[in-house]
Amino acid sequence: MGAAPAPAVSGQRHGLPLGAAGLSETRTTRTLQPGVTLTRIVRGADAPAMAWTVEVSIPGGAGSPDPDAPPTALKDEPSATELAAELRAAGFDARSEKVTTAATADYAGGTLGWRVRVGTFPTEAAATAERTRLRTAGYTGSAWYTGWDGDAGDRGPWHVDVLTIDPKTFHGDLKASYGPDLENRETTSALAAADGASAGINAGFFVLDPKAGAPGDPAGVGVYDGRLLSETVDGRPGLVVHDSARSTAVTRFTWRGRITAHGTSLPLDGIDRVPGLIRNCGGTADDTPTARPLHDTTCTDPDELIAFTTEFGKETPKGDGTEAVLDRAGRVVEVRSPRGGALPTGGRSVQATGSYAARLTALAAVGQPLRIQSGLKDSKGRTVATSRTTSVLNGGPELVRDGRPHVTPATDGMVQPGNPSFYYGWVHKRNPRTLAGTDAAGRTVLVTADGRSTASLGLSIPESADVARALGLRDAINLDGGGSTTMVVDGQVINDPSDATGERPVGDALLVLPGELANPDKN
Repeated sequence: MGAAPAPAVSGQRHGLPLGAAGLSETRTTRTLQPGVTLTRIVRGADAPAMAWTVEVSIPGGAGSPDPDAPPTALKDEPSATELAAELRAAGFDARSEKVTTAATADYAGGTLGWRVRVGTFPTEAAATAERTRLRTAGYTGSAWYTGWDGDAGDRGPWHVDVLTIDPKTFHGDLKASYGPDLENRETTSALAAADGASAGINAGFFVLDPKAGAPGDPAGVGVYDGRLLSETVDGRPGLVVHDSARSTAVTRFTWRGRITAHGTSLPLDGIDRVPGLIRNCGGTADDTPTARPLHDTTCTDPDELIAFTTEFGKETPKGDGTEAVLDRAGRVVEVRSPRGGALPTGGRSVQATGSYAARLTALAAVGQPLRIQSGLKDSKGRTVATSRTTSVLNGGPELVRDGRPHVTPATDGMVQPGNPSFYYGWVHKRNPRTLAGTDAAGRTVLVTADGRSTASLGLSIPESADVARALGLRDAINLDGGGSTTMVVDGQVINDPSDATGERPVGDALLVLPGELANPDKN
C-alpha cells in the first residue's frame, strides 16, 4: 500500500448522543487501505474527574423475601435499608439508593433494586482504603468510579474507534478467524498477525472457564470459511459477513443436526464442544436449568450427542461415553469407549454420553457409513446456505433494526429471573463494548468503545444502541465486550483493553485483510 492520506480532524456539530449536551468532541479519520477507514472519536476530553465510592455487597435482610440469599450488588429495599443502617451504626457513611433502568424493545425496565454505597471520594486510592476498612469490619464491596453508572448527564470522557469497510471500493477480504483450533484462545492481535490482517476486532462470546467447556470454544453460532463449527444459542442473533464485505447482516438463527445409519436417526445436541456443557444455554428441551438463552450461564445435560471436526483441536474431549470415529469418506473406522482422542486427517467423530452411549454403539458399525447432517435456519424457518466466503459470528443482544432502536436483552438471555444484579452489571452499567453492523450505504461498520477506566467511561447496552444509530447503522449487534474488547490496526492494539494483564486471549476475531492477500475471484 502507498502512504495513507493525512488524518482529517474535525469538531462535530452533531456528536455522539453520550452525556450532557454540548460536550467537546473530535473525530480523526484516516484511510487504512482502499475502502477501509478508521475514525477515532473522543468525546468530553476536558471532563472533570468524577467521584469514587464503595459499592457494598448486600446480604438478604430480615425483611427480605429471601433472607438466606447470598450477597449481591442489588437487593430489595428492606435488605438495602437494613445494611445501610448497620453500616452507619458501625461508623461508615452509608446510603441506600434505588436503581431504575430504561425500557428496551423486550424489557419493561423500571426499578431493578436497591444498592448500598459508602462514602464519596476524590481518588481511587481513597475509595480503596475505605473498602479495606469495610473488609476489616466484615463487609465486602468494591471501589467504584461513579462515571461507570450510566447517568445521562455525565461529561465523559469516551473513546470510540470505528472501522468502516465500503464494499464499493474494498478489494481485500473480510473474514472471521478462530486461530489454529477452536479449543484454545488467542489474542486478537495474534489472530490478525497470523492472517496478515491490516485491521481487526474481537468477535463473539466464548468459553473462558474450563469448568464451562473448552476455553476458546465459541459460545454460540460459528461459521468460518463457510463451515459450521459451532451450533447456535437457539434464537440468538449472529453477524453474517462475506469476504467481499457485501451484504453484511444481523440474523437470528436456529440449528438442528442429526446422525443417520441403517435408516435410523438420532438428533445431535451440538458441534465441537465438550459434551454436557452448554455455554449461554439455548440448547435442547432436556437441558438444565433451561432451553432458552441465559447469558454467562452454563446449562448441563448428561445425555448428549456431539459431532466433532478436526478443527476442534488435536484431540476430542476425553471422558465417559462412546465415540464413533469416521474417516474422510464418512465411514466408521473405530468405536471407542471411553471417548476422546485424535481424529484421522479430514475425519470426524460423534461422541455420546449418558443414555446416548448405548444408542450410538448400536448405530455405528465399523466399516459402515454414518451420515452427519447439520444446518442453520433463520428466524423465518428458511434454510441458510453458506459458501466458503461466508463467516457467521455469535453475539447479542440486538441493538438496532431497520434504523430504529431494537435492544433485546430479555430475548437473548441477559434478563435473569431472580438475579437483577446481572442485568445491573452487564446491561445497565457502562462497560467496554464491541459492536458491529451495516449502514444504509451497505458499508460494514465495526466499533470498539473503551471502558472501566477514568479515561473512557464505556457504554451501557442502551447507550451502545444510541451510538450505533448515531454512526448511521441500520442494523447492529453487540459482540463480546468487557476485557475482550480489542481493535488492532497495522499490527498494533490501538484501544485500551481493560484487563489488568493487558490484551485478553479470545475465541475468535473479525479481520480485514489487505487486497494483495485477497481472492481475486471472490467478486
